[in-house]
Amino acid sequence: MSHDDARLALVLDWLARDVRLDVERIEPASSDASFRRYFRVFHRRGTLVVMDAPPPREDVRPYIKVSGMLEALGIHVPRIHESDERRGLLLLEDLGATPYLSRLKAGADPEALYGDALDALADIQARGREAASALAPYDREVLLREMTLMPEWLCGRHLQIELTREERQLLAGSFELLIREALAQPQVFVHRDYHSRNLMVVEPRNPGVLDFQDALRGPIGYDLVSLLKDCYIAWPRERVTRWLSAYRGRLLARGAHWAGSDAELTRWLDVIGVQRHLKVLGIFARLWYRDGKPGYLADLPLTLRYVLETCAAYPELAELGRFLESRVAPELARANARVAAQPAA
Repeated sequence: MSHDDARLALVLDWLARDVRLDVERIEPASSDASFRRYFRVFHRRGTLVVMDAPPPREDVRPYIKVSGMLEALGIHVPRIHESDERRGLLLLEDLGATPYLSRLKAGADPEALYGDALDALADIQARGREAASALAPYDREVLLREMTLMPEWLCGRHLQIELTREERQLLAGSFELLIREALAQPQVFVHRDYHSRNLMVVEPRNPGVLDFQDALRGPIGYDLVSLLKDCYIAWPRERVTRWLSAYRGRLLARGAHWAGSDAELTRWLDVIGVQRHLKVLGIFARLWYRDGKPGYLADLPLTLRYVLETCAAYPELAELGRFLESRVAPELARANARVAAQPAA
């Protein structure tokens, strides 16, 4: 029996013996960029979802903690019906199978969907300031560790380019600039992956919010850029600017007088976006080379485009932009094609 089969047997035994749920059938619900798996469980009264988070690779306790915080703010997260922390098992409310991304790609009007998502985020940021104080900080160490994934996994492993000493110094200086900018922003409750794959279309109380277990206290622009400069779907700059201005109004209506001006909020979003997208460039490459998940490589070009556009708009990031334009962008299509040409395992 494989390890995965053993975990599935454990899930079924837990549901039958401990939860005493009469399971009619069980099927994969989704997977993500971690070692967690999800199963949809059908029973006579409907459906539920099991999170399988195998210890010691995953720990369900942060999920339980942050779930309670968000639920207290009125955010529609999956209700936890049963838990077994020791064995890494949670039985959750089923928020369905329609993420924002699939609805948007099917041609849905984004205005209502993004209006709901921005309302929920404003509640998290404005009303969750006290809750945020109980979260670990998105500090210099974390910000730097995330960005260093890009030269290691994208440049070194995927693009197979060797950086010069001058290029490494350029990246180090750019990272320090981005860290200073991040730490200077108003610090709020940060979901860390607030985007179209983790927001579910649900009624009532749209959206359903998933994948929040890594929440930290950090920059106000971080979740905004995750949503508005999504690595899986892009929107015209004019629409992003309009959404951002309306979002500031939402914050102010909730008493968040630290929301800054429209210009400040735009800068906060753009600059922390470079930090986030550099991290994502590294993670998407690592998901293939370390974890055998090639699907995210197709999202590298959009993610890189966001970084290049922002670097072109801010003089202090121009040198970083020139490096990415000259050394990274030309190699990306070739590297992706090389992986695509490899025979299936």
